[in-house]
Amino acid sequence: SHFCSQQMTVSKITFLIYSQSINQSINQSINQSINQSIIKINLYLYNLDSQYSLTRAQRVRAAMFPETLVEGEAAMPVQPDPTQQSNVQRLAEPSHLLKTAIVHLINYQDDAELATRAVPELTKLLADDDPVVVNKAAMIVNQLTRKEASRRVLVQSPAVVGAVVRAMTRAADMETARCTASVLHSLSHQKEGLLAIFKSGGIPALIRMLSSPVESVLFYAITTLHNLLLHQEGAKMAVRLADGLQRMVPLLKKSNPKFLAITTDCLQLLSYGNQESKLIILANGGPEGLVFIMRNYNYEKLLWTTSRVLKVLSVCPSNKPAIVEAGGMQALGQHLTGSSQRLIQNCLWTLRNLSDAATKQEGLDGLLQILVTQLGSDDVNMLTCATGILSNLTCNNSRNKMLVTQCGGVEALIHAVLRAGEKEDVAEPAVCALRHLTSRHQDAELAQNAVRLHYGIPAIIKLLGQPHYWPIVKATVGLIRNLALCPANQAPLRETGAIPRLVNLLLKAHQDTQRHASSAQQTYQVSKRTHAHSQNTRKRGNVRITVCKSSFYNISHEEFTR
Repeated sequence: SHFCSQQMTVSKITFLIYSQSINQSINQSINQSINQSIIKINLYLYNLDSQYSLTRAQRVRAAMFPETLVEGEAAMPVQPDPTQQSNVQRLAEPSHLLKTAIVHLINYQDDAELATRAVPELTKLLADDDPVVVNKAAMIVNQLTRKEASRRVLVQSPAVVGAVVRAMTRAADMETARCTASVLHSLSHQKEGLLAIFKSGGIPALIRMLSSPVESVLFYAITTLHNLLLHQEGAKMAVRLADGLQRMVPLLKKSNPKFLAITTDCLQLLSYGNQESKLIILANGGPEGLVFIMRNYNYEKLLWTTSRVLKVLSVCPSNKPAIVEAGGMQALGQHLTGSSQRLIQNCLWTLRNLSDAATKQEGLDGLLQILVTQLGSDDVNMLTCATGILSNLTCNNSRNKMLVTQCGGVEALIHAVLRAGEKEDVAEPAVCALRHLTSRHQDAELAQNAVRLHYGIPAIIKLLGQPHYWPIVKATVGLIRNLALCPANQAPLRETGAIPRLVNLLLKAHQDTQRHASSAQQTYQVSKRTHAHSQNTRKRGNVRITVCKSSFYNISHEEFTR
């Protein structure tokens, strides 16, 4: 027991000694930290005092011309609030701007003088027989084109531009080709540069570069050609004569979207209004490559430029079936629900141009459903295209007729007719589409009833009383003929005044036919043109009579109507 108490006493003493040592070390650390903080505060106050001890003249000089400070001299004191400028700082801004402008002016003048002195020697070096010398010269010229001042000097020197073109043509290594192509690309951003390239025979040389395996050379070449086609008079003809189209169309197989966007825009610029260019694009597999892009890419600018080319080609009788066979209808249709209005408009106009060659095309179910939906648009162009495409795709195609009928096409077309008013570009294809839907397919009777149920008969009969041109009248009479096949439509047709309007139309057609027949019997000589016009008018009158008689035949099944 006594031994245990002694042990406890020793432990307490040891603990107390250990605690005291810890407290001493803590106090020492705290004192050191406090001393360091005091030293830092004193240093800060000293610096602050030294900064504010500057005279007013020194502070102004430090703000406006900080480079004049002597080493070790304090700069201008910083504002407590960094978001606010002091009065001196605000006054210093114009001097800083002036200094920067002067520096730029000096550098600009130095660049121009350097380029002016270097141009004659560089022109000689670019024509040297040693490929290494030519390569070094091309690299130097490429560096000079990076600065605006030296670039302007080069543009004004046709000799050096011509030397660059020749060096690019006979380049033995890819680096020389890259540097020279880069030079022409830089120069092509200025009007004077475009003219210098054009006059130096740069277009044929650039077209040869389109066969280069180096991506950067290809990009420089196609971009420079694009700038020439956009802004240089005579460039389009020069590109065509140098077989530029034959080199550009195979580039559609590349995978870089931005490169393809420039290439397709070049194709559009060359093919617009030029039938020969359209045929060259066709001969080199252009339609297939363009359709592939529309099907597999989502870069909006590329899709837009490609749709522009397809729009131009879609009015060519030779390209039209090739685009359709390549799947152009389906590829264009998949972009009709996107957010880009300019792309949608191009796709719709292209589809409208192609649709008369796609009446037997399969796999258009999705496109037809989208077109029916777009009949509800308030945009006249969209409405014109949608009705025109539906009119063509439902012509002599039973499957398409059934599909459009089943997805509400009749109602949508009637609403389109009502909104068309006097817009014949909308009314005529809409009525033609209704005429197709109401005859010669399994759901024809369903469509005939749908016209009545959706209050379409009054709107259709109204078209006969308006001074429309013959295609609308012909389509309307044909639609009435089909509607009259449904017994339930007989009374509504009669009640809306179809019969007297058809009678008036028949009488007018008969009178026109008689009048032209009488004039043809006159003894005086008429020109071939007048004779042909007379024959066409007579034939048109005969068609009117035939169509009206057919409509009368169908309507007259009801005794009261007879």
